[in-house]
Amino acid sequence: MIKIITAAQMQELERRTITEARIPAATLMERAGSGVVSCLEQWMGPVRGKKVTVICGKGNNGGDGFVAARLLRRRHANVRVLAMASLSELSRDAATMYRQFVRGAGKSSVHPYTSQASAQSLLQDSDILVDALLGTGLSSTITGRYAAVIESINETNRPVVAVDLPSGLQADTGTSLGRSVRASLTVTFGLPKVGLYQNQGIDLSGEVMIVDIGIPPAYIDAIDCRTTLITPQGVQGFLPSREPSSHKGTYGHAGIIAGSVGKTGAAAMAAQAALRVGTGLVTVATPSSVNDILEAKLLEAMTVPMPETKARTLGRTALDRLVSFMAAKDALAIGPGLSTHPETVELVQALTKQLDRPAVLDADALNALTGRTALLASCKIPPIITPHPGEMARLEFGATPQSVNSDRVGTATRFARERGLYVVLKGARTVIARPDGAVAICPTGNPGMATAGTGDVLTGMVVGFLAQGIPSWEAACAAVYLHGASGDLAAASKGQVGMITRDLLEQIPAAIRLVRESPVSLRGSMWNGPA
Repeated sequence: MIKIITAAQMQELERRTITEARIPAATLMERAGSGVVSCLEQWMGPVRGKKVTVICGKGNNGGDGFVAARLLRRRHANVRVLAMASLSELSRDAATMYRQFVRGAGKSSVHPYTSQASAQSLLQDSDILVDALLGTGLSSTITGRYAAVIESINETNRPVVAVDLPSGLQADTGTSLGRSVRASLTVTFGLPKVGLYQNQGIDLSGEVMIVDIGIPPAYIDAIDCRTTLITPQGVQGFLPSREPSSHKGTYGHAGIIAGSVGKTGAAAMAAQAALRVGTGLVTVATPSSVNDILEAKLLEAMTVPMPETKARTLGRTALDRLVSFMAAKDALAIGPGLSTHPETVELVQALTKQLDRPAVLDADALNALTGRTALLASCKIPPIITPHPGEMARLEFGATPQSVNSDRVGTATRFARERGLYVVLKGARTVIARPDGAVAICPTGNPGMATAGTGDVLTGMVVGFLAQGIPSWEAACAAVYLHGASGDLAAASKGQVGMITRDLLEQIPAAIRLVRESPVSLRGSMWNGPA
C-alpha cells in the first residue's frame, strides 16, 4: 500500500528533502523530467522520429517539462517547446532547465505563445503532447491564455502526457478549475495525489504512473495520512500460501444466501467467484423452486433449497434453517439476487441480527437494511458492505447518488466509522473504508466492467477470501484489487465494449497468478502485467 497525499503534504515532503536531506531542487526536477520520459516510452514505445510538443508554464512544473524536452531530444524525438512565459518570468530552477534545453536544441525549438491560433497549429502538428503547464499548487480558476491553450490541447485529439497531474485539476479534490487538460497518461511524482482518484480527476488523469524522485522513506513514513493506494505488492502479502499437504477443507467453506426467480445468475456468479479465488467449499442457500435451476448452472458449488414465498423468494419460514446453515460456514455472503419482497426483507433483517462470523452484505441485503442500518450494530464481527452509490445513498440518511459520488472517500469513511463496519463503495476507483478511519483506493478496473453481474462477482471474491481466514480489511482490499485487475485483463483480451461478467470471472486466476508471481508496475487505470 502506498500513501495518497494532498498538495500541502507533497510540498512539505519536497521542502524537507531539499532543506534537511540537502537534495537540490534542481536534482528533484531532473529526476521528475527523466521519469516522465521513461514512463512515456514505457507507455507508448520509442519516441525516435516522433513530433513531441512540450507545453511549459512558468513554474517548476514547466521546469520538469524543459527537462523532459531535453531528454526526449536525446532519444531522437523531434521536440518543440510551447513556452507560456518568457525567460525572465520563469522560476529560478525552471529558467536553469530552459537554458540547458536551449543550449542543445537552439532557440528555434522554443515557440513563445503568441495566439491561440498559432498554438493550435503547433499542437496539431504533433504526435504526442506533454502537459507541463501547471502543478499541484493551483487553487484559482484558469482564465486567459492558459485556458485557451488547455482548450487547444484537448481539441487536438493527440495523446497527452500530464506532468504530475493534468493542468487545471485541483490536486486535493479532483475538481476542474474552469478548464482542465484531459490526459491519456499522468506521471505523478513521489506519491500519488488525492485528486487523481476523485471526481473529474478519474476521467481527466487517464492512466496514472508513479515516479520515485528520491524523497527519503523516513519523511514519507512521518506523514499523517490514512488514505492509501492498493498496490499489487500489498495484495501479494494478503494472499494465503497453499501448502503441498493442504486439502479442500484447508481453504474454508463459504456460505452464500442468494437468488430468487429470474435472479439465479447472481447467486451462480457469486459462487463461481468464491471458488475462483481459491475457496475450498462453497454452498448456496436459495429458494426451493429455483434450486434445480441453480444446480444446473453450478458444477463445483453445492446448493441447499430453502423455504420460499409464493413469489419464489426466500420466505420467513426459512429463518431457522438458514441460521443452522450459517453456523456451519466459515464466512457468509448475503444479498445477490434475493429480491426486495417484503417477506424476504424481514428475513434478511432477522439474519443480520444473527451474524456471528465474517460476512459480506451486498445488493438486496443492503436494500433490506434501508432505514434499519442500526441492525448492523448487532453483528458480533463487523461485516463488510459493498454498496454502489445508489445503495449507499439509500443507507445514509439524506444522501443522493450524486452527493455520494461527489465525496466518495468522505462518505465511505464517515459511514464506516459511525456504523463500526467495513465499507466497499463500488464505482470508478472503488473506495474501501474501515471502522478506525483508514481508507484505501483501488487503482484497477475499467468502464467495461459497467455491466450486470460484476458486483455479484466481487461479493463472491470477498466471501471467498474471508472463508480462507483472511481478515476483513485485507480480504476486502485483495478482492477489490483483483476484481479490477481481472476486468482489466478481460478488457485487454475482449475490449471494453460488450464485455460480460463471465469474461471477468475467467480472468480471476490469471490476475492472482500475476500478483503472486510477478513484480508488477504501479499503474493507475490499467493492468499491464509484469513490468
